[in-house]
Amino acid sequence: MNMGESKVILITGASSGIGFDTAQALAKQGHRVYAAARRLELMEPLKALGVQVLRLDVTDESSMQQCVDAVIQAEGRIDVLVNNAGYGYFGTIETVSMEEARRQLEVNVFGLARLTQMVLPQMRKQGSGRIINTSSIAGKMVIYMGGWYNVTKYAVEAFSDALRMEVKPFGIDVVKIEPGAIKTDWGVIAARHLKESSAGTAYEEAGQRWADSMNWFYSSNLLSKPSVITKAICRAVNSRHPKASYCRGRFSISGRIVHAILPARWWDAIMRKMGDVRIQKKV
Repeated sequence: MNMGESKVILITGASSGIGFDTAQALAKQGHRVYAAARRLELMEPLKALGVQVLRLDVTDESSMQQCVDAVIQAEGRIDVLVNNAGYGYFGTIETVSMEEARRQLEVNVFGLARLTQMVLPQMRKQGSGRIINTSSIAGKMVIYMGGWYNVTKYAVEAFSDALRMEVKPFGIDVVKIEPGAIKTDWGVIAARHLKESSAGTAYEEAGQRWADSMNWFYSSNLLSKPSVITKAICRAVNSRHPKASYCRGRFSISGRIVHAILPARWWDAIMRKMGDVRIQKKV
């Protein structure tokens, strides 16, 4: 794959946030971009830039296959897959239902993995390709009451590392994007889920306080703009020799360093203190 030429790129989770911004940026650079998500109407503005929009549900096998087939039939190749679809449902390990836990794994891990499996035969046939997986700093350090989300992002980290070794002989690169604290709707949505999952449980007070702290944090000026992640993804797409990972955004580096050097008890105490939590015992 000649990194100086226009590439055929499939981006998931492109209806909003980082996915939408990345589709815009790559299209402006002259790439052939296919933006995929469940809600087609939200991607309508991308068409003005020449972006092709596709409906995609990463929890539906046929939807994923139709999406991949549509790109290959139209272009004859897929140079880059950006696995960006995902969401965060916060809550304690005990109170988040197994149905919701499975759904989060289905979207953030298994959907990503299955779509990757679908594009790899074409990339091997081409003798080139690039898989870019949106992970998170939450795949490197555990966030209070974000357990199931952490599980999914730790899995993306391991999946990407394993895949990178396996497909390198076929000329395929695997890159991880590891955002830190980014100012998007993600934190507000995760906080809302936390309030829902903790309501009426032994963790209610703790959950409500932590959700309030998250809402304050994600409405503050402490976060990085989404453009820092868009730039990282564009660099991963265009670089002749991309890094294995791009860690970008506020606290993305400092957070993982602190997590690595602090004793576990200290880290736990800091996480709980940030939410000023006082767990009430309930039967």
